[in-house]
Amino acid sequence: MTKRILVTGGAGFIGTHLCQRLLSEGHEVICLDNFYTGRRANVRPLLEHPRFELARHDVIEPIRLEVTQIYHLACPASPVHYQANPIQTVKTSVLGTLNMLGLAKRVGARFLLASTSEIYGDPLAHPQREDYWGNVNPIGPRSCYDEGKRVAETLAMDYRRQHRVDVCIARIFNTYGPNMLENDGRVVSNFICQALRGEPLTIYGDGSQTRSFCYVDDLVDGLVRLMETQDFAGPVNLGNPSEFTVAELARKTLAMTGSDSPIVHRPLPENDPRRRRPDIALAGERLGWSPKVPLEVGLEQTIAYFRSAIGQT
Repeated sequence: MTKRILVTGGAGFIGTHLCQRLLSEGHEVICLDNFYTGRRANVRPLLEHPRFELARHDVIEPIRLEVTQIYHLACPASPVHYQANPIQTVKTSVLGTLNMLGLAKRVGARFLLASTSEIYGDPLAHPQREDYWGNVNPIGPRSCYDEGKRVAETLAMDYRRQHRVDVCIARIFNTYGPNMLENDGRVVSNFICQALRGEPLTIYGDGSQTRSFCYVDDLVDGLVRLMETQDFAGPVNLGNPSEFTVAELARKTLAMTGSDSPIVHRPLPENDPRRRRPDIALAGERLGWSPKVPLEVGLEQTIAYFRSAIGQT
């Protein structure tokens, strides 16, 4: 059955892939974006599609639409971007989520909140399970995003309890793939762009900190499965449980790009998590989901995208 689906932040990295997936399944898609980190180029291939609409709109302002599902992805997700205007980041997470939940309440839409592994902060539990409450600095430079998303989760669950809004929450771990911004500021895009340009690869700290990298197609599949799972609110972790040190990722990137760039070290940013890996048992149990794309395969696709994006052959 064709659904009319709203994707906020739909011109962003993950949003673009989600819009493409939903269109391929025969749905009507309304893409909302204020183009702070989203790009028209990302959705240009979709503009002529008869079931795709693009609207420039900031979610901190209310909007009236008739939809059956809402994927609420709108919010800068990279420290470079969310720290550039921290008050706007908080407004997006709080007022934006409030507005989209109000819309879901009015039209009876199922609502998916794209939350984040950052709600766990610099975790004292490893790997991170959904019942872990986190270790977050509420007044640090990352708190505009971390605490903003924690409040967004609170709002979603309160709308579920108080107004019976059909909500679900995805806690998204590190995701990578085509359509990332060159200046995204996150480790995969940083390393690939630096390697392709022959610039030093910048490791913050000694490189022993770990991350888990999920390819965007796997992540989008998890989001769609969560949206389509009835009577389940989550929150549920979506990420790849394979854990790599940042130094390992740097060496792998150099090998796969054929770059001879050196590696340089810089101080670790404040409140940067030392370890991050999802426990995805709940996603497997309730969604039948697990990531399929190995890191090497995903990196190959991402490197090819950035070669084209920055004019490398």
